[in-house]
Amino acid sequence: MPKHSTPAQYIILLIDLVTSQGHDPDRLLVGTSLAQTGIEGIGARVNEADFGQLVANAFELTQDPALGLKLGLKLNLSAHAVLGQAFMTCSTLEEVLDLFLKYYHLLSPALYLEQNRDRERYYLTTITTPHENPVEFAYELMYAGILNTLRGLLNAEQLSLRVEFPYSAPAHAAQYYEVFGDDVHFDAPRGRVSFDLHLLEAKLPSSNPALRALYESECQRLLADLEEEDSVVELTLRLLRKLEGQYPQMPVLARMLNFSPRTYRRRLEQEGHSYQALLDQVRAEHATHYLENTRLPQSTIAYIVGFNDASNFRRAYRKWTGRSPQDVRRAF
Repeated sequence: MPKHSTPAQYIILLIDLVTSQGHDPDRLLVGTSLAQTGIEGIGARVNEADFGQLVANAFELTQDPALGLKLGLKLNLSAHAVLGQAFMTCSTLEEVLDLFLKYYHLLSPALYLEQNRDRERYYLTTITTPHENPVEFAYELMYAGILNTLRGLLNAEQLSLRVEFPYSAPAHAAQYYEVFGDDVHFDAPRGRVSFDLHLLEAKLPSSNPALRALYESECQRLLADLEEEDSVVELTLRLLRKLEGQYPQMPVLARMLNFSPRTYRRRLEQEGHSYQALLDQVRAEHATHYLENTRLPQSTIAYIVGFNDASNFRRAYRKWTGRSPQDVRRAF
């Protein structure tokens, strides 16, 4: 199974969305592995390269900037396959979100999310954004999909969310308000959705604890299948490279990868690595990139990679790479 892949249901919905506008499905498949097999060749999941090409083709065919919003509003419970079925067996929305945070990599392996709450609101923050597609498309798809799924679970067609996007308002911003309501915000530091905390207590009409255990067991099996080809070292490096400038503590990153800190540390040791060594490797990569490709002052680069003092950064960089920052910069 592909390390990064998208559920086939999402692809089928994208194809349906594009063909319903009168476009030739064969043109949508150009440049993908499905071009030879046709739609009938779609398996359980589609690899990230094919998904990225399908999205690019869909934009070219439809010339529709709001494609992500429209596809997201088609992501109902059945589109999420076994995870959507598991959602329906939960007793409350809080149980749904707990389940979602354990298994959302079944829906988007490259995505990382974080939940928190205050006295009034529940927040779901996007830590990394899949970069294979336009950033607006990724957020539109994700947040419209979350909204549509919550509406289906709660049987509340008028439900709205507070949504924050980490980019400026696009030309089709009016359609965001049509989808999400008035509480839409652009130029936010992070992508985030939130709602009143009391909504977590909402009871779901289809609760079935016995079936939930069955579906969750299947989710566990599918997630294990997705991750079995990736070493923990590979998973860690991939995530740290996306979290440029943030660099979480080990227990936080372990939870982001769905491990307990103890299990995560043990798995790294089994692979002959430590979290600190991997963190230093990625910080060195990021620092080298800025030294080679920008004229940023070393003090700024030091801050980006987690140092408050440039002299400490210089010592650490020499330890990591065997070279000084000055030597790297002079070579370019």
